[in-house]
Amino acid sequence: MMNETSLRGTRLGATSYENVDHVELAPRHVVTFHCPEGHTVTVPFADEADIPVVWECRCGAEALVTDGVKPEAKFVKPARTHWDMLLERRTIEDLEVLLKERLELLEDLRTTKSA
Repeated sequence: MMNETSLRGTRLGATSYENVDHVELAPRHVVTFHCPEGHTVTVPFADEADIPVVWECRCGAEALVTDGVKPEAKFVKPARTHWDMLLERRTIEDLEVLLKERLELLEDLRTTKSA
């Protein structure tokens, strides 16, 4: 049998029964961003929040804050390839010697199998 004090027909996270009377919202202001596609995006921010210069527009482009200057792109270090890491450990001359040794070994294996 169900408890008499339970609320029937409710589930966790469905509806809030809290009363929002006498609740003071944090002070805020609206910031306008302009998209290169011609869209205008307005976003409310708290007064003490740091305002970003760039905001993603609904079309996916980067919208710039009104009277804002787009920040310079940060330098991104290119990814190191296997070749780059190999060259950190060995010189080209060392690699040529290794290649010659391995080719000779393969040639020896091929001649012993065919004999």
